[in-house]
Amino acid sequence: MAIPNVKRFRPFCPTCNESFTLMAVLPKDANVDAYLNDAVARHDHKAFQEAKQLHFKIRVGQQKQRKAK
Repeated sequence: MAIPNVKRFRPFCPTCNESFTLMAVLPKDANVDAYLNDAVARHDHKAFQEAKQLHFKIRVGQQKQRKAK
């Protein structure tokens, strides 16, 4: 079940040169542009890059093992 008032944003980080997903519940009178600028300023570039590397890690050399008779 989803939370109905959660908004998904994809701000661009100029340091990482990539967009990242940000989900937030904002009040009615909130300035969305100011919030996104603050979120980009608080963005943890190192953790984002490490998580991305772990997600796309390719396992090399894994072959089908043969059963010894």
